[in-house]
Formats: sequence, C-alpha cells, structure tokens
Amino acid sequence: MLVAIAEQRYVDFEAAQPALAQRGAPIGFDENTDPIGREFGEFYSTPRGYHPNSITQFTVTSSMSWMNFPLLTHIKSISPRPILFIIGEHAHSRYFSEDAYELAAEPKELYIVPNAGHVDLYYKTDLIPFDKLEAFFTDNLK
Repeated sequence: MLVAIAEQRYVDFEAAQPALAQRGAPIGFDENTDPIGREFGEFYSTPRGYHPNSITQFTVTSSMSWMNFPLLTHIKSISPRPILFIIGEHAHSRYFSEDAYELAAEPKELYIVPNAGHVDLYYKTDLIPFDKLEAFFTDNLK
C-alpha cells in the first residue's frame, strides 16, 4: 500500500493536481448513504460545516501520514499528564477514545456525552460539556 501511495504522489506531482480519495462524507446524501457518511454529510454538506474553500475530501495520498505515524505511538509522552477524553455516546469513533483511554496512564478521565454523535460535539453547544472542560483546565493548568 505504501508503494502504491508513493507512486501516486509522483503521479500527482506530474499532474499538478492530487487524485482524490473516494468520498467518505459525500457532498449531498440520501436515504441510501451509510450512517457514518450520512452523519458527516449532514454536517459538512450544509452551512453548519461546509466551507467553499474546502473540498471536504482526502487525497489518495493523505493516508500515508497515518501509516507512518500510528496515533497511539506516543501516548506515554502525553500521559501521565492529566488527560480528558470527551466522546459522544453514539459516536462511531467512540471505540478509538476508549482504546486510547485504556492505554493512558493516570490521571485520566473518560467523559461520555449522553445522546451525542461524533459531529454533534463540533457545534451543538447544548451538548458540549463546557463545565467539564472548564473544571479540567482550571484544575490542571495552574
């Protein structure tokens, strides 16, 4: 896969334009869109999350940095500093935060926002736990 991505980088260079990956959150959505794509489509394809300067899409080569830098590689350098994980109860990405929480050292806290999905915590101010954030930063940034 890394070889194919490296070859694509050269193709992108020669074309002076990157090839785009299959869209996970389509511009537009309908009843046939998968639930995760629909959640992101309902956000990024509407005025809440859409920006005209964004293509809302990754390039084919975007994933190379994730492969070269696994996200949990340096969790021990972040933790044992205090760490707060905030996730939506119904977020498709919930498993990742739970995995990271398990790998983190104390002090740590996992806060699950009831009735929230992944993108809900981007903009639904009635769901964002501002009191939890304020307490965490007040206690830990003295």
